[in-house]
Amino acid sequence: MSAQEKVLNLYSARHYQTDEALYSNFTKQTGIKINRIEAGENELLERIKNEGANSPADVFITVDAARLAKADELNLFGRVNSKILDARIPAQLRTDDWYAFSTRARVIVYNKTAINPAEVQTYQDLANPRLKGKVCVRSGSHPYNLSLGASVLANTGEEKTAEWAKGLVANFARSPKGGDTDQIKAVAAGECGVALANSYYVARLMRSDKPEDKKIMDSVVVVWPNQKTTGTHVNISGGGMLKNAPNKEAAVKFLEYLSSDQAQAYFADGNNEWPVVKSVKITNPALEALGPFKAETINVGILAKNQAAVQKIYDRAGWQ
Repeated sequence: MSAQEKVLNLYSARHYQTDEALYSNFTKQTGIKINRIEAGENELLERIKNEGANSPADVFITVDAARLAKADELNLFGRVNSKILDARIPAQLRTDDWYAFSTRARVIVYNKTAINPAEVQTYQDLANPRLKGKVCVRSGSHPYNLSLGASVLANTGEEKTAEWAKGLVANFARSPKGGDTDQIKAVAAGECGVALANSYYVARLMRSDKPEDKKIMDSVVVVWPNQKTTGTHVNISGGGMLKNAPNKEAAVKFLEYLSSDQAQAYFADGNNEWPVVKSVKITNPALEALGPFKAETINVGILAKNQAAVQKIYDRAGWQ
């Protein structure tokens, strides 16, 4: 690598302080300095598109398959040939143009005094009329819920997905509002009996030293949905090299680094996400306490492609 290539321009929509260690460690190992631009994914994608062939961006990383698919649709990614990435990242967690580097699961959280656990074991259970007025969720247009719907669509087909969305909306305890942590808090407070949340938010509350957070977790129980059928839906955090990357060699090195044992452990311990490399040892007490689970095996590319259809289903069902 020549002297002027000792730099990597990273456009990141991940806003986690714990990623600092991830990046500084890469620089320490390789001598490649990371110039980082952080913003929302839409802003970053617009910027890369407008910069065109002169874009300084080498790598784009973000959370959620849908957002990576959007970059793909805009034809922003360049093809990476890497035996390391192909060997370390499971086939269902990569596409031809981008890779998942960590996962988070969409779990069911219920109030232990208000709900019978047998009634909330699958995503489909949440649409059962016996839960009328008991379900809390965030907006249906949020990528986390679109990805979940994309999974339901891939597993059950359009008709059943539409029925599920309609049943879910009929069971809402309130209009969708707030983020996943707000849904967990509402379940703990008894405002609703059951909610959907990303495991990453659950683990964060589990690791908190605040008495109010401990109280929340004492009131709720976490369920891995669909363990007897398709497995729990998992969402991803990932990225890829950009087509016009000026520092392609550095970009590939960085992506390969993100699949290394050391970087994978950062995702788990620093940000409560699961490593995609199965051999990596997790020392995060919250993830260990949540225990092992059966995850779905749908390719992330399919999940991403299904999302436009899912948005239409949600709109028709009234999941705003």
